[in-house]
Amino acid sequence: MRECDLLAVLATRPGTVFSRRQLLALVFDDAESETVVDTYVHYLRRKLGRAVVDTVRGRGYQLGRTR
Repeated sequence: MRECDLLAVLATRPGTVFSRRQLLALVFDDAESETVVDTYVHYLRRKLGRAVVDTVRGRGYQLGRTR
C-alpha cells in the first residue's frame, strides 16, 4: 500500500520536511502529477488522524510532531 510506503519514508527522518517532489520520487515514481502526494497524505490523515502528518506551508510534509 502506498500509504504505508509514504508513512515509512516520513518515519525514516522525523522532523525532516519532504517536498512533494521528493516524496514523488521516493514513493510515487510512476505518478505524473505531484497532487498524488496530497491525495495520499489525505488518506493517511483520514485513517490515522490529522496529527500524523504535518504540512509545512511552502515546503512540504513531515511526520507529525508530538504536541
